[in-house]
Amino acid sequence: MGDADWSAKDLFAELAAVRGELAAARGREAAKDERIDLLLVQIAELTAQVQALVLRLAKDSSTASKPPSSDGPGKRPRGGSSRTRSGRKPGKQPGDRGTTLRQVDDPDERIAIPAPSACAGCETPLIEVPVSVVRRRQVFDLAEPPPPQVIEYAADVKCCPGCGKKAIGSFPAGVESAAQYGSGITTKVADAVLGHHIPVHRSTLLVMELCGMKVSTGFAASLRGRAARLLESGFLPALRALLAGAPVVHADETFTRAAAKTVYLHVASTAHLTLMHTGDRSAAAIDAGDVLPHLSGVLVRDGYAGYTHLDHVLHAWRGAHLLRDLRGIYEADPEGQLWARAMADTLLEANGLASAARDTGREELTGDELRTIHRLYTGALARSRQDNRSKNTELARHARTLAKRFEEHRDVILRFTTDLAVPFTNNQAERDIRPAKVQQRSSGGCWRTLQGLADFAIIQSYLSTAAKWGISRYDALKCLFTTGAWIPHALTPDTAAA
Repeated sequence: MGDADWSAKDLFAELAAVRGELAAARGREAAKDERIDLLLVQIAELTAQVQALVLRLAKDSSTASKPPSSDGPGKRPRGGSSRTRSGRKPGKQPGDRGTTLRQVDDPDERIAIPAPSACAGCETPLIEVPVSVVRRRQVFDLAEPPPPQVIEYAADVKCCPGCGKKAIGSFPAGVESAAQYGSGITTKVADAVLGHHIPVHRSTLLVMELCGMKVSTGFAASLRGRAARLLESGFLPALRALLAGAPVVHADETFTRAAAKTVYLHVASTAHLTLMHTGDRSAAAIDAGDVLPHLSGVLVRDGYAGYTHLDHVLHAWRGAHLLRDLRGIYEADPEGQLWARAMADTLLEANGLASAARDTGREELTGDELRTIHRLYTGALARSRQDNRSKNTELARHARTLAKRFEEHRDVILRFTTDLAVPFTNNQAERDIRPAKVQQRSSGGCWRTLQGLADFAIIQSYLSTAAKWGISRYDALKCLFTTGAWIPHALTPDTAAA
């Protein structure tokens, strides 16, 4: 009995020890599970932070509404351009007229070069040998600029013997000072300062070197205001009236610096007309251009809410802007934001169908094509809800906000599919407003006065519109400073000719 009792006691002791070890093991497992849960929470938080940082760092001109100049030197936007290859080779296209320098039949001077008097090989005399062929080489060059031509107008003055009143001969129009620059030099300086955005002092040096005429910096600086005043009475009202009746108008705005303040430059344009004005980003400033409030067609713009008060026109959002937003979301989390890729593919597919329809002369897409586009669009929106369900990260919030815009503004975004006259992009307005950045950089990063910026907007409207009609900057400025501003009288050159 004793041995049995001891064995039972040992067994109970061992069981108790085992139970203790099991309890300790369970405690360690519970602590490990708790630590794993904590680590998983930390990983989720860090993943969200990484996604937020990637979203912020990835923002450049290809993934957000930022100008290419903000990308910094040497930084190429990731992903490159969304444009596809046209299939054309670089350089001159087949059928285009070349600009290669070619010989002329009647040169201004011909210099004869006789052949050697003897053969260089066998020393046979060649004086009596007739010329078999003449090889011609022509050099095109410029003569030295002549000295400036000075024309004096001498008006006779006579005193009336009856009343003593003086009678003075009439000077020609434009001859107003004792000594002044003529229209030729005025146009050349204006072309350098206004047409090519060259700083005032450098423009005077350039004109001196190329034309041999020295002009003052004060004269060069005065041309911007002088040209703007000549355009205010006739050109601007005519341009506003034409734009207001255009079927499709592009609008955009960009910030500039003037008088130590941030000011916005607004543009309203078509393929053949450009109008700029200055202000802030308010609805009142947008309307100050006196074009958009009078539109009756389609307004192509970005998603800025400042245009929403224009409820009398149909709106169309530029697709390139939306593609950049989608790329930023997708690249921050390619596996978790597949909807952004699907929506981008939908827009590109729709643009391809619209472009093909235009190329074949069709006026609208077929019902099947429109249904396909809307089916893909709806599928991408459904995927956005799936991809961001139960997520509370910064990336998910950005994605939900963007998806909400696509859901609420479907008709505005897909306007280019229901009206083939509406383009997929707003490149027209972006190209037209780009010279403001060129002028800003050449002017030291800002305009000195607000009036200077306003005058720039007026002159750029004139030069841009003239260029769209095939008129060079020089010819447009020459017309402005001689006979008066050139004024377009139709929406396009074709309708003007008709």
